[in-house]
Amino acid sequence: MKTVGAGLSAAALLLLAGATPAAHADTSPEPGNWLMLSVSHGEAPAAGAEGGTLLRCDPPGGGHPHAEEACAQLSAADGRITTLPAENTLCPMIHAPVTAHAEGVWRDRPVTWSETFPNTCALRAHTGALFALDGT
Repeated sequence: MKTVGAGLSAAALLLLAGATPAAHADTSPEPGNWLMLSVSHGEAPAAGAEGGTLLRCDPPGGGHPHAEEACAQLSAADGRITTLPAENTLCPMIHAPVTAHAEGVWRDRPVTWSETFPNTCALRAHTGALFALDGT
């Protein structure tokens, strides 16, 4: 009887050892096009800021209020935020700096981008729907 018990224990250990790689595979980064977006007041991204808004583009979603439009604009710019076309918008000359930050993956390329704008209007004029995070 002891032999059967030892055999079952060994089999259980082998099953657990075999399950470990599968559990590890679940922690790998997700493929596809996604960005974690945030906007902070001031001239630098907030240190240790938590949260942000997830934008997924395969299919569009992830909690972004304008996901379809933002994904279309990013696709047209090949995921390069600096090449998003600026809108012809008149913005007030109010100095209230905001810093936009994006981090994620676009077509298997890592993306890390930050830029400070003089105010929210200038941010929206230069980044379109991408940083329209408040639903307007």
